[in-house]
Amino acid sequence: MNIDTILHYIDLYGYFIIFVFLFFGIVGIPAPEESLLFLIGVLIVHHKISFGWAVLCSISGAFSGMLTAYVCGKYIGYPFIEKYGRFVGITKERWEKARGKFTKNVYRTILLGFYLPGLRQINPYFAGISHIRFRGFLLFSLIGSILWTVPFILAGYYAGGIFHINPAYVPYLGVFFLVLFLLYVTINFFFKKRKGLK
Repeated sequence: MNIDTILHYIDLYGYFIIFVFLFFGIVGIPAPEESLLFLIGVLIVHHKISFGWAVLCSISGAFSGMLTAYVCGKYIGYPFIEKYGRFVGITKERWEKARGKFTKNVYRTILLGFYLPGLRQINPYFAGISHIRFRGFLLFSLIGSILWTVPFILAGYYAGGIFHINPAYVPYLGVFFLVLFLLYVTINFFFKKRKGLK
């Protein structure tokens, strides 16, 4: 996705297109979320789009996607898993074990899950299926949406103001951020494991 495509869509549909991309990215339809957020920051610094509207639409899109996936998980998810799960190896015992692990650290998982593609999409469905309290999910989804969208937009904004960034390379930045986060999680995991052995 290049800068002309984004601007073309914004010209056609307004800022609502940012909302749509982030919404679909959360509910599981492939969309370049991190790259898009970073590119939005670059566009803001070059006065191509408004900071306020872009941030508002980004947060709203991610948050609405989380709520929609939660509702789908709550009312459609478990009957679907119960009926078809056995075909992909999801037994009742495996389901209960996974549910127990998820509910143990549910709110931390929701917040950190925003930074991991795949987990970001699965978390709200799983929260709905596990019948996590809606008020808690609502609060942590909103906080997570803000803590995920705003830093990426600001990173694009400040980097775009300092360096000349070719929009063609922006998708690789999403991969770079993912690798950094995975590296952090891996180091943290092994550090805790070694500490536990002592």
